[in-house]
Amino acid sequence: MPARLADLIDELDRLLEPGRFDDYGPNGLQFPGREAVETLVTGVSASVELFDAALEEGADAVLVHHGLFWGSGVGPIDPALKRRLAPLFLRDVSLIAYHLPLDAHPEIGNNALLARALGARDAGPFGAHRGADIGRRATFADAPVDARELRRRVERATGRAPLHFESGPALIRDLAIVSGAGAGHLPEAIAAGADAFITGEPAERVMHEAREGSIHFLAAGHYATETFGVRELGERLAERFGLRHVFLDVLNPI
Repeated sequence: MPARLADLIDELDRLLEPGRFDDYGPNGLQFPGREAVETLVTGVSASVELFDAALEEGADAVLVHHGLFWGSGVGPIDPALKRRLAPLFLRDVSLIAYHLPLDAHPEIGNNALLARALGARDAGPFGAHRGADIGRRATFADAPVDARELRRRVERATGRAPLHFESGPALIRDLAIVSGAGAGHLPEAIAAGADAFITGEPAERVMHEAREGSIHFLAAGHYATETFGVRELGERLAERFGLRHVFLDVLNPI
């Protein structure tokens, strides 16, 4: 029996609590399609490529981490936005997006799941952003790992060889993780006494910050560090509502 779109949104809002976050764009339903949902496609970022592939899978709804709309509201529809919206109009497919709430969640968030994939134990929230924490602390308290082993684990977890500034201690016990464009939280990780900081995108300044702060800095790609949450979220919805779920890995080297 198909699920109701409204029930999916209610469940997502209950689980992710988007009202706690001052985000860069709207969380929740961004484009309303048909009310009945049998096939849910998930992906990291809204794009024509993702939508076209979702239509081939027979999607009734697409759930992403990076939606189409950012800022204070929707402006004029330019040709690029028209092209992105066209597949959704064509098949009456819904678009659902959750950004910072899906980074921050302590169980199915990008950062919590990355920590788990590294074999680290969750140690609480990290990464203050406009009044809410979006990252996670993690620890190898029982068996600290050396820097090369951590790099190997990051590569296995993300499928990407990370940029690594080896400026921290030989053995790593405490981590701070903020996926995506989280390089700005490096000073916070240093202040918190972390041995290593893991994010997606680097910034030019971080090499010197890492060296001067005696911390390992690893950047494994914005996209690669943010596949975890939306895929797990899709699996949970599939189990909860009896949906067919397909994660589409539209690879992005950034």
